[in-house]
Amino acid sequence: MFTMDFEDGKWQQGRIEPYGPMTVSPASMVFHYGQAIFEGMKAYRQADGSVSLFRPGRNIERFNKSAHRMCMPEMDPQVFMDALVQLVSMDEAWVPDGEGASLYIRPFMIATDSFVGVRPSERYTFSIFTCPVNAYYKDPVKVKVETKYTRAAPGGTGFAKAAGNYAASLYPSKLAQEKGFHQLLWTDAVEHAYIEESGTMNAMFVIDGVLTSPHTSETILSGVTRDSVLKLAADLGIPVAERRIAVAELREGLKSGKVTEAFGVGTAATIAPMALIAFEDEELPLPAYAEWKVAPRISTELDALRRGRIEDRFGWNIPL
Repeated sequence: MFTMDFEDGKWQQGRIEPYGPMTVSPASMVFHYGQAIFEGMKAYRQADGSVSLFRPGRNIERFNKSAHRMCMPEMDPQVFMDALVQLVSMDEAWVPDGEGASLYIRPFMIATDSFVGVRPSERYTFSIFTCPVNAYYKDPVKVKVETKYTRAAPGGTGFAKAAGNYAASLYPSKLAQEKGFHQLLWTDAVEHAYIEESGTMNAMFVIDGVLTSPHTSETILSGVTRDSVLKLAADLGIPVAERRIAVAELREGLKSGKVTEAFGVGTAATIAPMALIAFEDEELPLPAYAEWKVAPRISTELDALRRGRIEDRFGWNIPL
């Protein structure tokens, strides 16, 4: 793992060392005041046997955006990139080449000042570790529209990958899982009338043949996979729209047949198809995945691009 400490107002010399426990004080501010951010990205085995990082620059940019919001020091993008390249190069043998498999990369930063008092920490630790992973979801998932609990509110930290955002989502997710659902469709905090995200992913729907996604905002994370899917869809000639999607519109669209596909998009799962969407006590199924036209096409194209089986016409792959 790569580790680097922030002390005396500047980043110190980074180091790559064996993966293992970190020693921190029980009074470290991360435990008490929640200054913790992270990213998720992947490296893929290419068709020629080499390894490439997929759009790491976007993750670095978002990491610094999260750091700024959480009063944490930003990382020099070149130092971040160099650390990624060196670490993954050392771990290259761990990059799998099976279908749906990849090397998951987890950069994170925590506050390490030993101080019990509410203020930004003056010390931080930045680290990156990796692990090989398989496909996240193997089958279409059942989701429930959440209209009581809130993932993010205007003026909050919803656009940042702050650890606390995910902690707050665990309880409503657990309640949904106890009822047989895999994930939630989060709605806005003000009215609970508009779709925002799908669990820990961005949400997308095919409505009247148009690939439609809620536009990013201060309450919706700007996903790298989301951006990739939208750009790739437009390049393939698939109509694309970014706009507000009302819960009522989604419900009626499923009943009328206007909504033909619904799925989450994110680093872990890439594309997670939905089998059905529940609105309070009403469960509305989606057509069988075998009948879908948009998501399977994009999934196949994106996977081929990330693995070097087709031309990287967007310049998204960064070879080691």
